[in-house]
Order: sequence, then C-alpha cells, then structure tokens
Amino acid sequence: MKFDDLKKLHQKKYREEFGYYLVEGEHLVLELQKAAAKNPQLQGCKVYVGDDQEDWRTPFEKHVVSNRRMEELSETKTPQGIVALVPMLRAVPARSGERAVYLYEIQDPGNLGTILRTLAWFGNLRCVLSPGSVDPFNSKVLRASVGAIFHVPIETDVPLDALRQRFKRIACLDMQGEPLQSRAFRDFDCYLFGNEARGVPRDRMAALNASPFTIAGSGAIESLNVATAVNICVYELNR
Repeated sequence: MKFDDLKKLHQKKYREEFGYYLVEGEHLVLELQKAAAKNPQLQGCKVYVGDDQEDWRTPFEKHVVSNRRMEELSETKTPQGIVALVPMLRAVPARSGERAVYLYEIQDPGNLGTILRTLAWFGNLRCVLSPGSVDPFNSKVLRASVGAIFHVPIETDVPLDALRQRFKRIACLDMQGEPLQSRAFRDFDCYLFGNEARGVPRDRMAALNASPFTIAGSGAIESLNVATAVNICVYELNR
C-alpha cells in the first residue's frame, strides 16, 4: 500500500474501501503480535517505525520511515514512532457456547473500547454492532480497547430486526425485569444493550420479544453507563 493511502486510513470510508486500519503505539503493536501468534489471518500485518525505532523487533514485515512521515501517520500529539497496518477481519463463525453482546447505536468510543476489554477478559463472547454505531476501528476505540479488539470477534451493521432470526433467546435490561442474579439470566444466546442516551425504542424492543432483567440499584440516579452495565452483566454470566 502506498504511503499516501496509509494516511487515508484515518478516515472510515477509506478503511472500508481498502479493508485495513492502523494501530499506533508500542502496547497495541505488542498485543497485535501476541494475537497474530494464534491467528494466521493477522500474520500479514506490516509495521512502520520511525528512525529512532529502527531496532524494533517484530515478526511482521517492517518498514522504516522518517520521523516526519511517522508524524503524518500518527493521530496522537506525541507519536510513539510505531504504527501497524492491520487487515479488517470478518468475524469467525460462532463457537460452541459462545454468547453475543449486541450494542444498539452505541456512540461513545470509550464505552465501546471498555466493552471490548471486558469481552476479551472473560472470553467466548462476540460483539455485534447495529448500524449507526461508532466505528470499532476508530483510533479512539482502539486505544480504549488496549488491544482487546484483536481478541474479540466483531460484527458491524447488523440490523436490530435480524436478531430474532439469528438468536433463539434474547435478553435485555429494563427497570421492570427479573433480578440479574436470577438463574434464568444465564440461559440466553444474545444480550442486548441500547444507545447511551436513548436506549432501544420500545416498539422495536417489543418486536424482539426480549426477556427483561434488572440491575438492582439504590434509585438515587436514573441509569448506569452502558459500559458499566455490560461489565456487570458479563461478570454475572461468569460468576
């Protein structure tokens, strides 16, 4: 890929056109290298390093570029001098016992990155995103995921209406649902979480026939942050 095309990957439309995205920084690249050791689809990644990182050791094809060019590839104020070119992989088929976390129009990159970290920590979970959600290959999501994005199957642009055909049993959160600690909470294929501000429209939720569950609280505030809600739910599934 030409250097000018690499710079275009900061924009979603070009990531989708070329089928690649960039990750930046030592920690993310090290996590990528760990993931590639287990996933052959990642072994074709390329690493670009600045002049002062010329000695960086990597199993990937390495290209040394000037520090000025490295600044052009960076989206941070203080570039670390290392960027990797990563293919956008299609999610692998569901594994036995795998559960899906479906996020409806989630908007905040930090929330999505945090959710991916949780899914990667517990394992055997996939992230399914509705149309209108934040791009998981956005640099802010990548940084917030701290490398978890390489370990979680991700599907994008999956319509809410498609869930009924795909999953036999769907659970969601609601103030009037069964307690989260109920044994029944563990018996679902898909767990649905709504947009940070609007949730999921009531009429569309009703059409899914999703079973409601409640995270009990003091009632002092109206709602939980969506990433916090996912964290609590996934922990409960693994408790």
